[in-house]
Amino acid sequence: MTILRGWFAITLWKRVVAGLVLGALLGLLWPDAAPAVKIVGDLFVRLIKMLVVPVVLITIAAGIAGLGDPRRLGPIGGRTIGLFAVTTLIAVSLGMAVGLLVRPGEGIALAGVAPHVLGAAVSPSDQLLSIVPANIIEALAKGDMLAIIFTAILLGIGSVLAGEAGKPVVALLQGLAAVLMHIVRIVMEVTPFGVFALIANAVAANGAAVFVNVGWLALCVIVASLAQMLVVHAGLIALVARLPVVRFFRGIVDALAIAFSTASSSATLPVALRVAHDNLGVARPVASTVLPLGAAIGKDGTAMYVGLLGQFALQALGIIPDAQMLVVMLATGALAAFGTAPVPSASLFMLAAMLSAVGVSPEQTALVVGLVLPFDRLLDMTRTVPSASANLTVATLVARAEGGLDEERFRGRVVE
Repeated sequence: MTILRGWFAITLWKRVVAGLVLGALLGLLWPDAAPAVKIVGDLFVRLIKMLVVPVVLITIAAGIAGLGDPRRLGPIGGRTIGLFAVTTLIAVSLGMAVGLLVRPGEGIALAGVAPHVLGAAVSPSDQLLSIVPANIIEALAKGDMLAIIFTAILLGIGSVLAGEAGKPVVALLQGLAAVLMHIVRIVMEVTPFGVFALIANAVAANGAAVFVNVGWLALCVIVASLAQMLVVHAGLIALVARLPVVRFFRGIVDALAIAFSTASSSATLPVALRVAHDNLGVARPVASTVLPLGAAIGKDGTAMYVGLLGQFALQALGIIPDAQMLVVMLATGALAAFGTAPVPSASLFMLAAMLSAVGVSPEQTALVVGLVLPFDRLLDMTRTVPSASANLTVATLVARAEGGLDEERFRGRVVE
């Protein structure tokens, strides 16, 4: 018991890094022993595969249902959701673009994985038809992600529109989402052992060069995060709100620092509410509507990361995406980001949804997850910053449009 308490007293990311280091050492120093621990990696792969479908279905449906009655949200809610949809779509596009330009996954041979064979091309019309499942149960059983996401959206919207009659369903969805998040946390406890086995086999097959690409991936995350903030968010503040960009970023620096240190949009919310009113001049009713909503659906950083990691995975697996695949990944990534649960590394589960939509198997996705996961905490901290920036950008734009922005306070002319 003492050993167990000591093990769980160590933060998860440190245990994962230890698994990474030990796996790499085993793969380098004793490569013949790596196959002996392969079953642990296979177990980790199966656990991820088991969770992907329920996590995607329930979290997206619960997220939409949790928005409440659209009539209650009114124009502020409608404008907020619309702006988040735009910034999220841009973020996925930006992540994919950076991935395609830098190509951080090129040259990886993940534990000897053969290039993926996509089979016969599916026409755009057939792809569109496949979004609507002929049989929901069959779609769930097959893991048809586009159909599952479509079903989740309808389930969430239907629960909201049903009003009083739909409240038990909303409560059920939110309860299931909470239960699933605890199951995810349990599975994450297996991560150190899964990473140990996957990395040991990857290094035994390919050598230590497999880690070089993770450095390129980290660089891409930083570049894409800065681009999302300094081009997209700054552009919206300057061109749409017609406000000084430097004042905006100076006013939100406290929230960005908390976002980086906690890697949590939810944990950043109290500070974001304070800086929105005190530094940006956003009226409290607007801030109290927009920012909690943004903590749930404003996931620019996650959207960017899922788009980038999708390209990283395809490159590592030897897949050359065509235009149709890129469109599917863009749409799936944006929708998946909206439904990403507020738990560490949840975006990696949404990556499985995106890749599954273009025909990548869960086993192949799990290899990518096993490579990236040990470094995901630092990457998670980085990509939470553009999410916090997006929330405050949207709050400022909505306040400007609703006449709820104190421009004198924004410009620093109000002295308390």
